[in-house]
Amino acid sequence: MASGSPLGEFLKARRGRVSPSRADLSVSGRRRVPGLRRDELARLAGISEPYLVRLEQGVDRHPSPQVLRALAQALELDADASAHLFSLAAEPVRPGDEQVPEHEPEVSAEVHQLLDGWSGSPAYVRNRRFDVLAANKWARALGPMYEPGRNLARDVFLSPEARRLFPDWPEIAAQTAAALRAEADPHDPRTAALIGDLEADEDFRRSWARHDARPSRDELKRFHHPDVGDLALRRQALTVGGAEHQVIIVYQAAPGSPSEAALARLL
Repeated sequence: MASGSPLGEFLKARRGRVSPSRADLSVSGRRRVPGLRRDELARLAGISEPYLVRLEQGVDRHPSPQVLRALAQALELDADASAHLFSLAAEPVRPGDEQVPEHEPEVSAEVHQLLDGWSGSPAYVRNRRFDVLAANKWARALGPMYEPGRNLARDVFLSPEARRLFPDWPEIAAQTAAALRAEADPHDPRTAALIGDLEADEDFRRSWARHDARPSRDELKRFHHPDVGDLALRRQALTVGGAEHQVIIVYQAAPGSPSEAALARLL
């Protein structure tokens, strides 16, 4: 992960993406930096420039909700990015809360039963670091990246098989980076190690540097399977009650569609 304050890195990256003209700022002469200058963002947010410097340098890491709302508006953040901004500025509830348990909670027998009960629908459980914790046989047949023990972000960016599996790979890659940023724990050393490995890939570095933050959504996703051909599947993301940060992802085809017939040929 980037060194220094995650909040400061986010603010610097996002102000670089705001057009001064779109922010109703007069622009004259040549600008040395893209986006907004510090003084411009401070003016738009109604805070002092020295205070913004302290935020970006990590000297002050916990601005008030009022300041955060003003920054979110000035930076033109959507709801997901605003929520991420607030999470970066949140203080731990008590000392030690930011420490990550050494061992991940196991997937319960009931959730395993639920996965296996989705006949014909690939389904798996992942954690907030995008490690696959459990998967039914349809998910494992859909692609090797869904095998328990694999990491989805690592496969999306570093596996040639994933680039072949997703016809819309650039979009999938951008979504993966944005979801990882929105959901991963910035205090987790294992997440930091994962990001460090992924930064060897130029595509990941480019996506990660945008500081987009968007959790996984229920949406249509396209696959090109080497054995059964093209599939268009609706993805749904479900949280697991009683298991913090475990998410069930299930893919379903429209009834009577060619994708449903293709899924039936997976096994």
